[in-house]
This record gives sequence, structure tokens and C-alpha cells, in this order.
Amino acid sequence: MPTLALTADPHPLLELAAFVTALPRPLAELPSPAELTGLLSLGAAAPLSADDTVRAAVRDLLRHGGFKPTGRSKPASEYLLRAAGDGALASINAAVDACNVASLHSGLPISVVDLGRARPPFRAAIPAPGTSYVFNPSGQVIDIGGLVSLWDADGPCAGPVKDSQRTKTQGDTTATLSIVWGTTALPGRAARTAAFYRELLHRLGASTEDVALA
Repeated sequence: MPTLALTADPHPLLELAAFVTALPRPLAELPSPAELTGLLSLGAAAPLSADDTVRAAVRDLLRHGGFKPTGRSKPASEYLLRAAGDGALASINAAVDACNVASLHSGLPISVVDLGRARPPFRAAIPAPGTSYVFNPSGQVIDIGGLVSLWDADGPCAGPVKDSQRTKTQGDTTATLSIVWGTTALPGRAARTAAFYRELLHRLGASTEDVALA
């Protein structure tokens, strides 16, 4: 895999971790093993655990640009926490399951995009008020104005609340870009989360490579 670069606009709270994954087979041919899906539970043993301090720090990160991380716009990690608590956090596919396990236990939101559907250059930046994208197959739209987000050559495509439908993984996905949305209020946590996440992917037979951050 060639080295991928990600630039980030100045942000006093943002601490990113990012890497590229090459899957051994297309996602449709790569089922999630029980070892992975078993970690989609709050009671599962993991090297990280989230608490109210993590939750508050993540919300502060999202608020920095004027975004309101509440209701349906809460951080993706909080959605996972609630779904797991309700016993409703189900398997989606191996790539997303690994992402969700790492996010659930670390408390940090994580984005994963299909590199076959996203185009470089990539950057992290805060979009202007009124910016939006479709986030699911039914065409629902999220307003991401003020929310630090991942951009590719065609515009914003992912973020710590919901990723865009345009670049989401599908059955033919073979390579992904993952972004851990960490905060300087929790120094080093993004890197530890990425390390755990990458270990889960390696167990699936995938290979990962650092992204050059600038």
C-alpha cells in the first residue's frame, strides 16, 4: 500500500490517529469471527474502557466549531455505548465491527471509509454552517456545520457523529481509511485506540499501514 497523507487544519483540541487497512478478501467474503463479535459487549475484556470523563472530553471536541453534539447528533461512540447497553449492537461487517469494538471500549468516535469510494487528498477540517451529507441508504441527511470532519477530493465524507453514505464500506470493499477522533484532553488515547483497532484487524488477516499526518 502506498503511504497515504492526511492534513489537518489547526484545531486546539484535535488529536488524530489514522491508518490504512488492506483486507485479505472483499468484505462480503470476510465474515466476522465470534472472537470479534463477542467484543461488541460492554462486559467484554478490552485494553481500554470509557467513562464520563472521556464522554465529556469528546463532546467538548465536537463543540469547538459550534456543533451541538446532542440528541441524534451525539458522538458515534455514545450511540455504540447505548446500543451495547440495550443489547442491540449487532454485527455489520468485519471492518465495521472492528471499528465499533475499538470505539465502544475507548469511548472515542472512529470513522472508516472505503478507499475505493473516496479520493485523495484527505484533510480534517471544520465545515461551514449548513454543510451536510447523506449518511444512510434511505437518503437521510446530517448537518455537519461546525463539526470537525474528514474531507476527500469531493467534499466532506466522514466524521465523529456519522459517516457519509458516499464512502461507506460495502461488500466489495478491500481497502479502508480509519480515523480515530481523539482529543488533546486525553493525550495518547487516540494512539492507544488505533493500536487496539489495528490488532483486531490483524487477527482477521488484514494488514495496516500508518497514515502520514500533517
